[in-house]
Amino acid sequence: MDTLSYKTISANKETANKEWVLVDAEGLVLGRMASEVAKILRGKNKANFTPHADCGDNVIVINAEKVVLTGKKMSDKQYVRHSGYPGGQRFQNPLDLLKKYPERIVEKAVKGMLPKNKLGRQLYGNLHVVVGAEHKYEAQKPKVVDLKIK
Repeated sequence: MDTLSYKTISANKETANKEWVLVDAEGLVLGRMASEVAKILRGKNKANFTPHADCGDNVIVINAEKVVLTGKKMSDKQYVRHSGYPGGQRFQNPLDLLKKYPERIVEKAVKGMLPKNKLGRQLYGNLHVVVGAEHKYEAQKPKVVDLKIK
């Protein structure tokens, strides 16, 4: 019996065929959209998914300022950060964050759904969030993905 035919082939950085994907966030619920984007970044939508390698696609999210939060999350949810000094804990709700940095809400949601290790930090670099419909990645010819509720 030839055992060579039974070997599992794992994807690596060289063999992964990375593509560019465009997601329009207008009218989408933040968490549901972020989980789908995290899956695409990770490569879980591909047949050659490998957990320890970056085999996912590069994702461009446009219209980040038009994302929707359900319920009263826009005013009640809080993002917490700390300066490292005593009494340096700072709180911010999505409404304030949208006014100053509209793209950060999407970035924080997707980053929280990626692995918390070197691979997760590397995958986060493949995410490009843009305010508005215009983006600077036209040369990559991104494939449009519709994440509307199925």
